[in-house]
Amino acid sequence: MSGPAFVDRLKQRFGDLIIGANLENIDPWIEVAPEGIVAVCRYLRDEPDLAFDYCNSVTAVDYFHVDEKKAAKSEWSPHLEVVYHLFSMTHKHSLVLKVILPRWNGEPGVLPEVPTVSGVWSTADWHERECYDLLGVHFTGHPNLRRILCPEDWAGHPLRKDYEMPLEYHGIRGR
Repeated sequence: MSGPAFVDRLKQRFGDLIIGANLENIDPWIEVAPEGIVAVCRYLRDEPDLAFDYCNSVTAVDYFHVDEKKAAKSEWSPHLEVVYHLFSMTHKHSLVLKVILPRWNGEPGVLPEVPTVSGVWSTADWHERECYDLLGVHFTGHPNLRRILCPEDWAGHPLRKDYEMPLEYHGIRGR
């Protein structure tokens, strides 16, 4: 798997679904459009010379400045990046994919959506549940998308940068 040639191969196969790449990063990554993530992942898994047969993790990063002064100087708009770490047991190579989503889907409180890859790698099932629970990414088509760490009746998503911890939960005071 060589850098630019590999990205070109993906662009030839998937066109505009491959949005960009940063091959100079410590963990080189390729950005995929949300609607293309399942097809790209299936291809990466099924192509014999790639054979990405293991999904190490699915997580997200919240790019949001709580401080308004920092937000005004920022070069990026608030967003979430869903990050997929893949590995090939056969070829001993790894790959990072990213899907960039708005923090909210249209209006505050409506979770952003990306299709599940749990049908491609079963390990993605629990990773996606954790990402949903803690960061509020809705994985469409997931067979069991429910909280995994927080109680079912917990309000909000604790790893979002604008999350406010409740003062109490079921009559138990925190802090």
